[in-house]
Parts: sequence; C-alpha cells; structure tokens
Amino acid sequence: MSDLSVMHESNGTKGRYYIVHTTGESELLYAVIPPDRMIAEHTQVASGQEGDDIGPMMLREMIADARSKGLLIVPHCPFVNAQRRRHPEFASAFSV
Repeated sequence: MSDLSVMHESNGTKGRYYIVHTTGESELLYAVIPPDRMIAEHTQVASGQEGDDIGPMMLREMIADARSKGLLIVPHCPFVNAQRRRHPEFASAFSV
C-alpha cells in the first residue's frame, strides 16, 4: 500500500481524489458549495482493491484538504458517512 498515493483534480466547484491501480482507478467525488461546504458525493474503489484501505486513504486526504481550507464536509456518500460514524476523530471535519 505504501507505493500508492492519492491524487487530486479540481475545476473549482467539482473535483475528485483518486488513486490509479493496475486494475483501474478508485475515486472519491465531491462538489464545493460556497462559502464553506464540501459535499462528498460518491466513492468507488477499483475492482480487486476492496478491503485495501483505499477508500479511507482518499477520505483522509479529503479531510486534510477541507480542514486546511476551512471547509466542512457534508457526507452524502454512504461510505463517507459510515466512516464519519466509525471515527470520532473525524467529527470536527463534518457538517451533519
């Protein structure tokens, strides 16, 4: 897992965190709603990568970026919402 890195693309109001694998791409899609919300819309993990901590890796990157920009995450994505519930240390990053 250590050779994988989370990359980020954004056009200002929409973006994604993603990881490229030999089997495809995993991604966490989001939208920014000014002035201070980032909506986690959908998480997809590439075939064969399930259970490899890929989703949490992308979410941790999203949380770090949101915190650095003063944004709160709205967890519309079921995966992101489940991770929010499992990890109390993430609570301050979310608006629910």
